[in-house]
Amino acid sequence: MKVYAGIDLHSSNNYVGIIDEQDRRLYQKRLPNQLDHILCALEPFKETLEGVVVESTYNWYWIVDGLQEHGYRVHLANPSAIKQYEGLKHTDDKWDSFWLAHMKRLNILPEGYIYPKEERSVRDALRRRLFFVRHRTSHILSIQSTIIRNLGYKVSARDIKRLDESDVDKLFDDPYLRLVVRNGISAVRFLKERIKEIERAVTSHAEVKPEFEYLQTMPGIGRILGLTIMLEVGDINRFPSAGNYSSYCRCVKSEKLSNNKKKGEGNRKNGNKYLGWAYVEAANFAVRFYPEFQRFYQRKKAKKNGVVAIKALSNKLARASYHVMRDRVPYDIDRHFYNYSACGRESEKGLV
Repeated sequence: MKVYAGIDLHSSNNYVGIIDEQDRRLYQKRLPNQLDHILCALEPFKETLEGVVVESTYNWYWIVDGLQEHGYRVHLANPSAIKQYEGLKHTDDKWDSFWLAHMKRLNILPEGYIYPKEERSVRDALRRRLFFVRHRTSHILSIQSTIIRNLGYKVSARDIKRLDESDVDKLFDDPYLRLVVRNGISAVRFLKERIKEIERAVTSHAEVKPEFEYLQTMPGIGRILGLTIMLEVGDINRFPSAGNYSSYCRCVKSEKLSNNKKKGEGNRKNGNKYLGWAYVEAANFAVRFYPEFQRFYQRKKAKKNGVVAIKALSNKLARASYHVMRDRVPYDIDRHFYNYSACGRESEKGLV
């Protein structure tokens, strides 16, 4: 007799539900987030257990790794893709755990990607780098606004990064303004060192896979962005098409159309926000240094606005990089961007 287990995971506890092939409930209990308690609950069913479904929450690493190390077949459920019966008036943790097991029994479970454990810490280090970059930017913007508000002129971000704490005395007479800006400069410098420290560690230890080496040939993608994309994607073959990959990278609109009219929106947060950031950064760099991308950006910006234009360009880069990584070929700009015709419109073909 085959049995199926579902675990509804929370920050401090979890609810385990186990069913058989006839959907009969064999076990149900709330347990603390301790691996030995969960293993004891599953042990009597281990021989006939077809799979353990764990809800994909922010803290799934420990339970998935622990169950896999003890020989269990673990499936990571994608909560945003799970459909429930809309007529339900009441649900709770017990119902959710059995619903996870029920979907596995029917083979209709939307599964998430279980990222390899050996590469996960390096990926999370780059995510922490992005966290520090954003905090450094917030401090730079705060210093800029303080100068504009009190002195009436703007100082570029590059010049602010060059400021020394001793330069603050030349800018302000008020001791409290000096204190605020001096602390801001100190925070910027501290975060810069932490960012560089992470970059040195990641670039020296990360093993670049062959299919991702070709990312370096793409416009706007350097060493750090290439490593970010490499580590966030994992196995590129898990995406059946460029469209699926671009959607996962949050590079496409999440809207529902009928007769060219907007009828609603989907979940805009579906996908990987770190890949979305990486391709927007790549698009901004590409616009700076590549004339073909500058022309594409200007044409889109004239029709919509700068944000939409950058997002459209990031979508093209994401779709192109899918083929670069999957086929392990260098990026060929002629396959994506051609010279403007006499009508001033860009001819496009190939992969995007």
